[in-house]
Amino acid sequence: MLCRLLSCLALTPVFVLLIVLCQGIPPTYRDVRLFERRLTQHSLTIPSSAVDEAARPVHHPRYLRFPGHLWGHGLNNVLQEALLMSYLAYVSNVSFVFEDYTWTRTPLPWSMYGFALRPARIPLNAIISGPTAGGPMPHGSQAPLAVSAEFYEQTCGGPEAKPYVISSAFAPNDEDGATIIEWWTQQLASVQERCIEIDSTPHDLFDRFLFGGPRILSLWDSLTSSPILSEFAWSPIVQSAVARNFALLRPHTVNDIYATSSSLQGLVAVHLRRGDYKRHCPNLAKWGARYMGFNQHPSLLDHFDPSPYEDDSVLKEEYYLAHCLPTIEQLVSVLRTVRREYHAQGAGTLNRVYILSNERAWALGELTNALKDDGWEDIVSTVDLHLDAEQQHVSMAVDMAIAERAEVFIGNGFSSLSSNVVLLRMAKGMDVRSNRFL
Repeated sequence: MLCRLLSCLALTPVFVLLIVLCQGIPPTYRDVRLFERRLTQHSLTIPSSAVDEAARPVHHPRYLRFPGHLWGHGLNNVLQEALLMSYLAYVSNVSFVFEDYTWTRTPLPWSMYGFALRPARIPLNAIISGPTAGGPMPHGSQAPLAVSAEFYEQTCGGPEAKPYVISSAFAPNDEDGATIIEWWTQQLASVQERCIEIDSTPHDLFDRFLFGGPRILSLWDSLTSSPILSEFAWSPIVQSAVARNFALLRPHTVNDIYATSSSLQGLVAVHLRRGDYKRHCPNLAKWGARYMGFNQHPSLLDHFDPSPYEDDSVLKEEYYLAHCLPTIEQLVSVLRTVRREYHAQGAGTLNRVYILSNERAWALGELTNALKDDGWEDIVSTVDLHLDAEQQHVSMAVDMAIAERAEVFIGNGFSSLSSNVVLLRMAKGMDVRSNRFL
């Protein structure tokens, strides 16, 4: 008996390894990395003329890198920080240094997540396109293009190009977003060195309190009108995933699935966050948290106000959970209300639902049945998408791309994912009435 037990224990690592390998080896995104290396701003020389093949050095701008950038966090925490950092670089007329989306800094190309492997690092251009990822600025703009961390290290890694470091120790982190950006812009204006780095060891450049509160709203107009958001796009990998699932999303015409400027008519996308939110939402009630900063914009229709329940902890938690972790009945009620109000405004007719969620398939099945009973014509969710390996590992961005283009988006006001989707939709010029919250 003991021998059998020891044999089983000895074979356990083998069984675990087989389970992991059966999930597949994650993609390396090698082609995307090659694309990033070949960006024109990464060229060290250019031909002096069409006739003369001799090369002359390129005039390179000043480069701004943030070594203390977020890593090991969810995509949307990283994305909101990257967008604001690239915005700072843009208004300061310096070249933003973009980084891989990094889950872990292991020397191995993969890390474990559950019983499956996931890429330890994903090149940014596998997730987004546009100026933040080294894409072009609008025609006529003289702003320098962003460069990759790999190029920066090649250019600024030698002893002769030692970076000029600015500390965050004296930055006015408790001020509003516009004041913080202005302070950093002034610091950068006086630096002539080619390679610049921000030391965020004293405190984060843009901390969670800025993103999570109303102080960031002072940046709304300038940020949404800047090329950082006006030229933002999802990567070709993400866009190809949306196109691949056109039959599920049912665009008005097939061409609409490729026209990223058009909305998916009749579709309402709802962000249903589960998993860690089952613990997180009750804590939000204890902390007295409010919606994420951008989700507090006064032009948005839905506002979160727990003040009537401050003296009753039970009612207060119920209020938070209804907006953060709603039941199936509450979700059906919210969707019904949004459908009725949207139609009453003469804005359009909503008949289909896309659920972007980390919930299990069986639980989404219960919600699907409840929505069908309430008169919705078609319901599709994250688990229904058909994705290849490269698309699968950026599936959250695929969800967001669909939510960005839905005729109506119902977000979770406490979520950075919902905050980023609302921001992108508003920058795209979509009707403010099309952005709602649970």
